[in-house]
Amino acid sequence: MLDKQSGVSVYLQVQRFIEDLIDSASLSPGDRIPSERVLAEQLNVNRITVRKAIDRLIASGRLERNSTNGTRLPAPRLLRPVEPTNLGGIARVIQLGGGTPGNRLLHFELAKAQDAIANQLAVPPGSALVIIRRLWRVDETPICIETSYIPAEYVPGLDAENLTAGQSLYSLLKERYGIDATSSIRTISIHVPTSFEAQMLRLNRQSSALLMRLLVSDANRRPIEYLRSVNHPIHVNFRSADPIGQL
Repeated sequence: MLDKQSGVSVYLQVQRFIEDLIDSASLSPGDRIPSERVLAEQLNVNRITVRKAIDRLIASGRLERNSTNGTRLPAPRLLRPVEPTNLGGIARVIQLGGGTPGNRLLHFELAKAQDAIANQLAVPPGSALVIIRRLWRVDETPICIETSYIPAEYVPGLDAENLTAGQSLYSLLKERYGIDATSSIRTISIHVPTSFEAQMLRLNRQSSALLMRLLVSDANRRPIEYLRSVNHPIHVNFRSADPIGQL
């Protein structure tokens, strides 16, 4: 329970109590947390203190308030497949999930390939790369920041104007350059977001994110894109569709 002599603000202790409740196995996405009245009685604090703690958790995205269903754990806005089988891009994944995709171009440049990315793309270090960074949303909720690295020789004439209206990168590669993405290798890990990433995804600076690295190849197994995707830890879940018998 709370220690009112600890020197830590009571509302912060209440917030940590609720965070522990959120992280426990007893609650799942979409479940409601106890009401302000119940929490106030349980913790022996006033409801204003509880409300302040809850408001902070809502602002950080850990909870959401619904006028009819109370305060609950938010359900993920996007379920991304773990298997590298869907190469229609994130916009298609969002649409298949019933959401409305949107994106904002954050960065576009022509730069030299550093050793690590050059090795991934099988090009000499120092080769020219097109770097594209976009913030993706589902129904106006920021869900991930994706940075694509593409050998510039594969996409001559590509510029920022081609991507400012939210066009599909894979459709552009296919229609303009005849590049058809057919296979990919992906890895998923935990990532501490930069201050810029935290700001764009509306995360607390202490939050962790889900980092997906994706290497995309064409029909000739030529690497055509290295993708780095920083995903919101609450709004994005990764899901495997493999039948149990195939695991």
